[in-house]
Amino acid sequence: MFSFVILSGIASAQKIFSCANRYDADFKVFVVKNRYDADLLVYKVQNRYDTDTDGRWFFVENRYDADKKIWFAENKYDADLLIFFVENRYDAGWKNRSKMHLIY
Repeated sequence: MFSFVILSGIASAQKIFSCANRYDADFKVFVVKNRYDADLLVYKVQNRYDTDTDGRWFFVENRYDADKKIWFAENKYDADLLIFFVENRYDAGWKNRSKMHLIY
């Protein structure tokens, strides 16, 4: 039981590092201007322990501390995932669940 709790906590962690090079990233994201165009609504949390796979991300300074490495594309056609940053943590979540495999 204890192992299950620990593993579920690890699986839900989303510490993100923003790469300067697209080839170093696990996937490419583009920030859309309208929340309705997004695949994922993202809330930037202030604490690394408040993260989850449903859009609550903590941005780390070091790539080795990250669960996932992303690159911010300049246009949406170069991106794997379209995101929109929300101001309320409870607004974060998936709009297009077919892209969830990118996070896991």
